[in-house]
Amino acid sequence: MKIALLGSRGIPASYSGFETFYENLAVRLVRKGHDVTVYNRTGYVTYRRSYYKGVRLIRFPSIKSKHLDTISHTFISTLHALKEKFDIYYFCIAGNSPVALMAKILGGVVVLNVDGSDADREKWETGAKAYIRFAERISGKSAHAVIADSHAVKRLYREHYKTPTVYIPYGANPWHRDREKGNTEVLKRFGLEHDGYILFVSRMTPENKADLLVKAFKKARTNLKLVLVGDAPYADDYRRYLDDLCAKDPRIVRTGYLWKDDYRQISSHCRFFVLPSTINGTRPVLLDQMAFANCVVVANNPAQQEVVRDCGVYFDKDLAEDSLAEKIELLTHDSNLVMACRDKAFRRASRVYSWDRITKTYEALFRKLTRSHR
Repeated sequence: MKIALLGSRGIPASYSGFETFYENLAVRLVRKGHDVTVYNRTGYVTYRRSYYKGVRLIRFPSIKSKHLDTISHTFISTLHALKEKFDIYYFCIAGNSPVALMAKILGGVVVLNVDGSDADREKWETGAKAYIRFAERISGKSAHAVIADSHAVKRLYREHYKTPTVYIPYGANPWHRDREKGNTEVLKRFGLEHDGYILFVSRMTPENKADLLVKAFKKARTNLKLVLVGDAPYADDYRRYLDDLCAKDPRIVRTGYLWKDDYRQISSHCRFFVLPSTINGTRPVLLDQMAFANCVVVANNPAQQEVVRDCGVYFDKDLAEDSLAEKIELLTHDSNLVMACRDKAFRRASRVYSWDRITKTYEALFRKLTRSHR
């Protein structure tokens, strides 16, 4: 099959979860003999070759603004892709559904991954939220198959929009933390020690709640450091707020983005990982951290519970700051609990969220769609 992956910043992944998803899916589909093209966004991916691990890369610019960056690039890319006559046009995020609808009307077989309830993200103001709600509402008309990455998202689209969805989660690459025992270059760079820090990895945007973690960390009695990995464009106000929160506390380490070897190392030497966000939908970084055999701490909301089950530690989202501080203290001192969670998380990620298994599911869906809509 000839498959186009649209709507992300592109691969090799150097930004967030969708880019990581596209990289893992595209490379595996190519290995299975498919012709896969990923549309990259100029200015985000430094890789300049035309192919990456067999995946064709096509670059187009975008309008560099918070509201138009994604949709402008998706629109331009889709115009090009329609001329290429792909068998499958795969779009990410519900905000791209108007462009996906255009591709469907013009004869493309379209798959849309809606990625949770994007309108609930705190980074969007009222007008943007209204647009996203509209885009979510028309998603069922925009695609031949709408993908929900969690059962919580599947319920949301069924109950709010009467939209049927296909459940396919994200995947993870099992990479047990013990494989990085001897690799400590990134620890030396940031003044860290093995098992001596709490890890947070995400875009620094309000809905990911790094500020909640910082406040809870300051309340907790712990001898650990706190490492915040990530950044975000178009979030200057929130970054300044975080800067003020972290100021004058030498225990808090800000690394910016880390990828590939650096990301594996920083993930493989932490005491435990915290995901404070309560957004619906599967968070790829959470699967990553479970696949590193890390103890994970998450909010007790349905999306996180669906992924973690009994393999991690939950804080009460309604008593967030105090509850999270309590869990930080607990895991600082209870090594037996940390080790038990690490083992269970790794086994669950390896068994349930294998990228190879996810790719087989997508391949079967794509074949079914091309047979029924050609």
